[in-house]
Amino acid sequence: FSFRKLWAFTGPGFLMSIAYLDPGNIESDLQSGAIAGFKLLWVLLLATIIGLLLQRLAARLGVVTGLHLAEVCNCQYQKFPRIILWLMVELAIIGSDMQEVIGSAIAINLLSVGKIPLWGGVLITIADTFVFLFLDKYGLRKLEAFFGLLITIMAVTFGYEYITVKPNQEKLLQGLFIPYCRDCGTPQLEQAVGIVGAVIMPHNMYLHSALVKSRQVNRADKREVREANKYFFIESCIALFVSFIINIFVVTVFAEAFFNKTNADVHQVCANSSSPHSSLFPNNNETLEVDIYKGGVVLGCYFGPAALYIWAIGILAAGQSSTMTGTYSGQFVMEGFLNLRWSRFARVLLTRSIAVTPTLFVAIFQDVEHLTGMNDFLNVLMSLQLPFALIPVLTFTSLPSVMHDFANGL
Repeated sequence: FSFRKLWAFTGPGFLMSIAYLDPGNIESDLQSGAIAGFKLLWVLLLATIIGLLLQRLAARLGVVTGLHLAEVCNCQYQKFPRIILWLMVELAIIGSDMQEVIGSAIAINLLSVGKIPLWGGVLITIADTFVFLFLDKYGLRKLEAFFGLLITIMAVTFGYEYITVKPNQEKLLQGLFIPYCRDCGTPQLEQAVGIVGAVIMPHNMYLHSALVKSRQVNRADKREVREANKYFFIESCIALFVSFIINIFVVTVFAEAFFNKTNADVHQVCANSSSPHSSLFPNNNETLEVDIYKGGVVLGCYFGPAALYIWAIGILAAGQSSTMTGTYSGQFVMEGFLNLRWSRFARVLLTRSIAVTPTLFVAIFQDVEHLTGMNDFLNVLMSLQLPFALIPVLTFTSLPSVMHDFANGL
């Protein structure tokens, strides 16, 4: 084992792990904390472990064959299933892009104390993609470093909330390691499904299988291929562990502070803290419902304005980083399935336009609740898209004709 070699292979796993930290994930985390307390942490743990295993298979496919998942699909499938697969993955990518737009718009709105309306935030996110493209020109290593910085920002901001709220550690450990959900009903079950959909993203497998190709591996040398697989797996473990910890921060903060709270409780606290947002919460005894926007507001009411702004910075980092996932995945998928060579600029313009249009309409004509409601819908959409990545990955990595000596064992 060599740390120098690990460093050389470090990058793709962290870029892949960003999909585990997008605004859809954050929303799913905070809702599971507020609705089920600590009881669904084990679902998050299991989903992350399953995600890791699937990412490992995707990375192995890329390393062993020198082709990414979409290219292998193109070689192995007939035209009709290829088109269906491509459309489904594109749908997942656009859904992911919409979540990025929603998250960034809400974060900008919170940071500007409402001065920049939601639709303004949506328009600003169009500009951010071009900043990303500008960075892309400086090479992959620089880009990897930039996204490493964004992950660090998320770790620091959500870590700050964790330290401020001080969740109960005993309940945290019980929730993580006891796969049981006492007194859970439909809302908790929906939340559990949402966690799986938010964590395991279909297009992420296409992305990871392509990103590993950025490292030079002599595929004729089995030892070198085996070594590359090993280091990519170690890197993925580290990256997903970091993303898991960040997700834990969010779930436990909301589980500790807002589980079983009513609207009236929060309304009272917000009114006492002179928050301009107290009207968000009706003065009734219904259970508190939170989303990315309300989550920040509630944190601000209970733990001071710093908690709100730091939360918004974390959400902004989550939104910005997931731009990359959509852009790269979209490019690889389009090239692989359709043999279309578009420039990244054109590709971003297309997906972002498709993602921004419905989001912009909702932002202009509806309120923030409808915008975050879209996030929940998109998480469910992701879980429905999962088989369209799962089946090809499992199939191809099990085929000796594709993987040779590296095919999955029974």
